[in-house]
Amino acid sequence: MLNGKTILVTGGTGSFGNAFTQYVLENYEPKKIIIYSRDEYKQFVMGNKFRKYKEKLRFFIGDVRDGERMRRAFDGVDYVVHAAALKQVPACEYNPMEAVKTNINGAMNIVDAALDCGVKRVVALSTDKAVNPINLYGGTKLVSDKLFVAANAYSGAKDVCFSIVRYGNVAGSRGSVIPFFRNMIAEGKTKLPITDYRMTRFWISLEEGVKLVIKALSEAKGGETFISKIPSFKITDLAQAILPGCEMPEVGIREGEKLHEIMVTREDSMFTYEYENHFIVYPHFEWWQESRVQAGGKLVEPGFEYSSGTNTEWLSVEEIAEKLKTVSIH
Repeated sequence: MLNGKTILVTGGTGSFGNAFTQYVLENYEPKKIIIYSRDEYKQFVMGNKFRKYKEKLRFFIGDVRDGERMRRAFDGVDYVVHAAALKQVPACEYNPMEAVKTNINGAMNIVDAALDCGVKRVVALSTDKAVNPINLYGGTKLVSDKLFVAANAYSGAKDVCFSIVRYGNVAGSRGSVIPFFRNMIAEGKTKLPITDYRMTRFWISLEEGVKLVIKALSEAKGGETFISKIPSFKITDLAQAILPGCEMPEVGIREGEKLHEIMVTREDSMFTYEYENHFIVYPHFEWWQESRVQAGGKLVEPGFEYSSGTNTEWLSVEEIAEKLKTVSIH
């Protein structure tokens, strides 16, 4: 369904944008992929990386805060994948208005530009931190999610739908625990600090994240939140997989950090369907039609919560160690 289409990726020079671009170019025949981002050097690097695909790749310097620039970039675009965001929790706490401008105002600009320019499908990347948020980054992403869901009510007769994909930190992503532990080991450290021995996380690879976005582009009717069914792991088990037998001093949970990642809340269970490899949280609005619910799913039990702490699938130390062999820093 991506063959012959023009696709624009906001924040496209990031780890997701690079992985998405590579996957699409290797598995489909798009008409064009447009990388929309602020950093001309990263665009230069990415252009060299994908030199053999230069006929299909375009680079557009711009900021999601700039609505006029986005309208120019969206001209002739079929699909938009929104990956641009300010993501670092401490930076967002210290610069709250900057986070609002990018994560909230930027989302509004994307909705407006997509409606005005005839875009067919928009998929926005969300985060577990938008679920019951306890920090500003999560709060801005919650608002962003709400904006993209509600945008479907404004489409009118236009053939456009907006949907969301949600997952936590990708394994090996910059600023996450795997590169943090690896850097400590490279420095000769023999102790790996654990913020809280009870802490758990979901495990998702970059490729799995890309495939979830393509699923949403292919299947969304408008307003859904797609969530992969993925295994959990204990942070203590991760430490042992990276450095077997290491000491693990407990240092206390950081500000804005959660013990567990939550993807589906108990409150959302009334609108959540489980499928073989994923969940879909459907919108709860008057404009939503029950006939749009995909076949093959089952409504989850009342009070269901999809949390890394209560997951039914877990990775052992040995399984984590095996997965780590394929994890590079993004």
